[in-house]
Amino acid sequence: MFDYHVHSTFSVDCTIPMEDSCRAAIAAGVTEIAFTDHVDHEPADLGVGYYRPDDYLREVDRVRDIFAGELVVLRGAEIDFNERIAAEVEEFVNTYGSEYDFVIGSVHYGEEGAIIFPEYFSDRSLDDVFLPYFERIEMAVNTGWFDVIGHLDLPKRYAPKTHRDYDPLCYRDRLLPVFDAMIGQGVGFEINTSGLRQTPKTSMPGPAVARWYVEHGGTVVTTGTDSHAAQTVGAGLSKTLDMLQLSGLNSVASYRRRQPTLIPIDSLRHGKR
Repeated sequence: MFDYHVHSTFSVDCTIPMEDSCRAAIAAGVTEIAFTDHVDHEPADLGVGYYRPDDYLREVDRVRDIFAGELVVLRGAEIDFNERIAAEVEEFVNTYGSEYDFVIGSVHYGEEGAIIFPEYFSDRSLDDVFLPYFERIEMAVNTGWFDVIGHLDLPKRYAPKTHRDYDPLCYRDRLLPVFDAMIGQGVGFEINTSGLRQTPKTSMPGPAVARWYVEHGGTVVTTGTDSHAAQTVGAGLSKTLDMLQLSGLNSVASYRRRQPTLIPIDSLRHGKR
């Protein structure tokens, strides 16, 4: 199993050292782990200025050596994106992008810098939240700066009880041009399992979106837990592999130096990787 979305002490919202998560990964049967710490440029975010790329890269290499032969440890990043910070993101990618194995592009902020938390929904309909969100996702894809898009329908995670009637079918037509952009740019998306253990009680995205992506010709999907605690490393990945196969996707992507290789799910299940 591949856990391609794990945070460490290099993220402002995580206190777990990489070594702890690596040990948890091995215990959970994870064979490849990517530390995708937050790279924040949005002024409203508490993480601005927190990430130290050179120190991060050295720490990943140190940990990689410790667990050589037991676990593949990859250099990763989760880079926040919106149109207001595009210049700063581009500068970071141009400077450091080639140093990573794997880069997630995520949209966490809506208009006026407001983060997608429950209060963001207070005077907005689901369309008011999701349609601009998907527009920013498409912008992120079209930059070509990212390998995959993180938690594709993230707003459902933060929706308050008044907005829990999210149905992905309502946004199928809006997602199809996003899929076109992804396929054209060679950008995939992750199945983020954190929703299985949080309020949505389903992955981000869930099986319907995965199936539409496959029907549209998409092939590049990664799996990740979005772990900020060692005990959640690997959580939900086996269930997610089942879901992907039921949705018509028979492989997951493994990355090295920003290049994907599609690995058959059946080969992972039978230990042939």
